[in-house]
Amino acid sequence: MCATAIDLRSDTVTRPTDAMRRAMATAEVGDDVYAEDPTVARLEALVAERAGFEAGLFVPSGTMGNQVALAVHAQRGSEVIVPEAAHVYEYELGAMAVIAGLVPRFVPAPGGVPRPDDVRAAVTRSIHVAPSGVVVLENTHNRAGGTVVPLDVARAIGDIARAEGLPYHLDGARAWNAAAALGVPLAEVCAPFDSASLCLSKGLGAPVGSVLVGSRAFVGRAHRYRKMLGGGMRQVGVLAAAGIVAVETMVERLTQDHARARRLAEGLARLPGVTIDLARVQTNMVYAHVGDATVFSDALRADGVLVNAIGSASVRFVTHADLREGDVERALAAVERVASALAAVRA
Repeated sequence: MCATAIDLRSDTVTRPTDAMRRAMATAEVGDDVYAEDPTVARLEALVAERAGFEAGLFVPSGTMGNQVALAVHAQRGSEVIVPEAAHVYEYELGAMAVIAGLVPRFVPAPGGVPRPDDVRAAVTRSIHVAPSGVVVLENTHNRAGGTVVPLDVARAIGDIARAEGLPYHLDGARAWNAAAALGVPLAEVCAPFDSASLCLSKGLGAPVGSVLVGSRAFVGRAHRYRKMLGGGMRQVGVLAAAGIVAVETMVERLTQDHARARRLAEGLARLPGVTIDLARVQTNMVYAHVGDATVFSDALRADGVLVNAIGSASVRFVTHADLREGDVERALAAVERVASALAAVRA
């Protein structure tokens, strides 16, 4: 593999900017378990304000943010109404069952977008089945290709949740990307929800952390679950400082990632043996059907491009802030070489 590989596996591979490192080095800190870290308090207030909520809670990861929210919202033994292939189920190791005692009820989500009528039909009250406890939406939807849930759909599902007396949680790991794609403030994306887990370490490039936002009462309860899960951190202002810089300086540039993903997708779509659904390239992800995903990703790695194999036949490319000028074109050239070589082997 080349010494300077082009890493397109995820937007989590970004490194802190110089401004983040300076802020971390000079951060004012205190013991956050005692609510004495002023930098954490600033971050929580900043993200809550941007998202349109009363309060925020800094957590080490989006997974913890989601699981704390589920534990607060729903009684043990109830169901989580969740879109198929959602991160909260696919990539959180059964945590909803292990931690909160909850089980999923999936609704179809073509292109990552659930139909409100399917959500309504999923609500259960029968004595014979687990009752509905909480509704979850993921925006953007990772496994669907980084697709954006339209605002009217998110609102309609929220209306159903409220009518049924169910809390409504947003897995907003890439909600900032959704807002950028829609051309609206983050608060508009978050408005239909009772809570949201918002990641700082993906498109925004912070080294670690998410902020769980909601009402003051919700965040008060969430504090206890965060502590229970080992998320109470001490002088963690050194991390929160990077998060503040991320929120204040990295949001506006997300459209650059989206433009690079579109350019990458259009180039990939012209290559033999590579199939792209361009309609799903809406933010910073590109899913490509390539035949044997493991063989393809291994060959790309040998040519200096890192991607993730997704299932047996697809690979995922994710654009991010650490890409250099020309990396998209270099990646396309590598994919073309690999696709041509594999086609020759099959011939």
